Amino acid sequence: MNDLAKEQLNGPKNPLGLDFNTPALQRKRRMRAFKDRLANWYVSIGGLAVLGAITLIFFYLAHVVLPLFQGADIESRKAQQPAWLAEAAAPLMLAMEEQNQVAMRLAADGVVQFFDVRSGEAMQAVNLPLPEGVAIRSLSEDQPGTRRVALGLDNGQVLVLQHSYKVTYPDNVRTIAPLIEYPYGEAPITLDPQGRALEHVAINLNSGSLMLAGATGAELHLLSLSREENLFTGEVTLSEERIQLPQVSDAIHSLLLDPRQLWLYAINGQSTADVFDLRKRNLNGRYELLKDSSNRITTVTSLLGGISIMFGDAKGGIQQWFMVRGNEGTPTFQKVRSFQLGDASVTQILPEERRKGFMALDAEGQLGVFHSTAQRTLLKQQVAEGASLAGLSPRATRVLVEHEGSLQRYVIDNPHPEVSWSALWGKVWYESYQEPDYVWQSTSANTDFEPKLSLSPLAFGTLKAAFYAMLLAAPLAVAAAIYTAYFMAPRMRTKVKPVIELMEALPTVILGFFAGLFLAPFLENHLPGIFSLLILTPIGILLTGFLWTKLPASIRHRVPEGWESALLIPVILVVGWISFGLSGHVENALFDGNMRQWLTNDLGIPFDQRNALVVGLAMGFAVIPNIYSIAEDAVFSVPKSLTFGSLALGATPWQTLTRVVILTASPGIFSALMIGMGRAVGETMIVLMATGNTPIMDINIFEGMRTLAANVAVEMPESEVGGTHYRVLFLAALVLLMFTFVMNTLAEVIRQRLRTKYSSL
Repeated sequence: MNDLAKEQLNGPKNPLGLDFNTPALQRKRRMRAFKDRLANWYVSIGGLAVLGAITLIFFYLAHVVLPLFQGADIESRKAQQPAWLAEAAAPLMLAMEEQNQVAMRLAADGVVQFFDVRSGEAMQAVNLPLPEGVAIRSLSEDQPGTRRVALGLDNGQVLVLQHSYKVTYPDNVRTIAPLIEYPYGEAPITLDPQGRALEHVAINLNSGSLMLAGATGAELHLLSLSREENLFTGEVTLSEERIQLPQVSDAIHSLLLDPRQLWLYAINGQSTADVFDLRKRNLNGRYELLKDSSNRITTVTSLLGGISIMFGDAKGGIQQWFMVRGNEGTPTFQKVRSFQLGDASVTQILPEERRKGFMALDAEGQLGVFHSTAQRTLLKQQVAEGASLAGLSPRATRVLVEHEGSLQRYVIDNPHPEVSWSALWGKVWYESYQEPDYVWQSTSANTDFEPKLSLSPLAFGTLKAAFYAMLLAAPLAVAAAIYTAYFMAPRMRTKVKPVIELMEALPTVILGFFAGLFLAPFLENHLPGIFSLLILTPIGILLTGFLWTKLPASIRHRVPEGWESALLIPVILVVGWISFGLSGHVENALFDGNMRQWLTNDLGIPFDQRNALVVGLAMGFAVIPNIYSIAEDAVFSVPKSLTFGSLALGATPWQTLTRVVILTASPGIFSALMIGMGRAVGETMIVLMATGNTPIMDINIFEGMRTLAANVAVEMPESEVGGTHYRVLFLAALVLLMFTFVMNTLAEVIRQRLRTKYSSL
């Protein structure tokens, strides 16, 4: 063993003759080496664990989000051929109840047959109280989910019925008893006094007012019935009113009533719709539905809520129309979007009872599953060999198809039809909106609500809040860091830097609470003072610096070098006192005593009390310590040799700062800005408490916003686990994670390039 190996094993040689290789020292060196290896492994495992945790979070979010973009699935069950079906008359209508156990079939001879969905066995048959020798000529269903049906008879009368299902639990076994009810009596209601056959009929019940519409050829009949019940005697009184409307020239093919009883849609000719205003009782307009003269409308129905009307044509197309208020305030019937099922004629459109989706069946037996708002085609599949009749379950999970004496059952899995790329990020034309727009409105009080799940307003609000926060924090923090590290006296730096870094310990919930309850109303009441402060503060600082240079050297030298910034504290306090002291006088003199009203009325700038200005001040205050601390360390770490060398070559301190120090520290300063930006993007509590949480897309500093993080915090507790709303919130979290990941990756690439570029200084 050579001397070098012995020295490494036993320690360095001792020129004084002292023994440094005692057993105690050897144990100490071994323990130190063990601790070094342990710390190395601990740091390595900790870093890998952090990376692994972030990766697992990403994959978990992706796992929750991916089902949103999957289509619908359909699964066939064994076909049924019950004996009673072979003897039944032609079907007019198929329906199922909530639990998918009992189905209803209405035949052309007026027989309602209830049967078991799974086995097809007959349960109960009900003969409708049709007058002697009278046949059914037309059928119309009320809004999806009401289970009300109007039958137009060939004697000019209408029979109103409702199929219901009573659920009981004898011996803890669920039993469903179907029944037919007649809310307006078993006697048919006369719609055409002349007794002509009602070729088409429409029904709507709204707040106790029943409205019936019928057509005999090109003649319209409209009847309004009001039902009043005496609370003491239980006697029911019916009052009716016949409404006269302008007659049309062409034969009517279909009728639909608006659920609010505002509009009557009459489809006549091959492809024309007449829309009647029931309030003014006149014709709103005649609208051409199809531009192709060889095409024709084959079926018409309304979606859930009755606002949207769906038209199926002879060439497999489906169109969505609804009333839109025009620029002049006049309502017009507007085509919104279209779908394509196939090449065959669309024979039936089945609207869902809980969503703005629908299914369509064509003459070749092809079934399509669509969603209107997302403009999404989820499924197309052959379910029969030709023309057939289908019924959709209330939950849209079962489809029952009757074709040539057999019943075919299908199970539909379609959990998230509301989501598509266009619905999340593009402009969508929502019902009753004047034009397409970006809207986030995930919930409502009524069941026929159209979910509006655009993430664009949330992403815009996130960037808007971060922009205004960085607009305040970045220049202040970076300038303070440069001055503290380069110009400030060491003793003063040891006091200023810890105080600023201590600001980071202040909980953001406290800042949000302060901003929402104090800062927002204070800014509203002192708007002129705020703008005066923003304008006068830099002017006051520059003026103070200019006057300081004009003072005699004997006075200036009394202040120790690096302590000059302390003289600005009273200047800023005086400027603030003057600005807010004159705020009321300026408001009275220039803005008629109310600057907020002047902004809104004279300039057309909306003003909300909790706005982006409040968020910018509060969140900027929270972000400043992060940016300042990292940037200050970067500037202070620039080797003094570079600074002294530049000064020795004749450069001024300012030239040295701008051409040597800042360039060398630019990677660290850039990292500080990116970390501050990431903090601002992910901030939750401040934007949650200091804004109105209104998801709007407006850069106006006097209006609020809603960010992705705040939206997740607000709406996650009320979302249904596994539902569309729940998964879209996870998608918002994934978008936020991806945004910060991409931003940090770009920041690291740019930082490395800056380090490589200026490392030679």
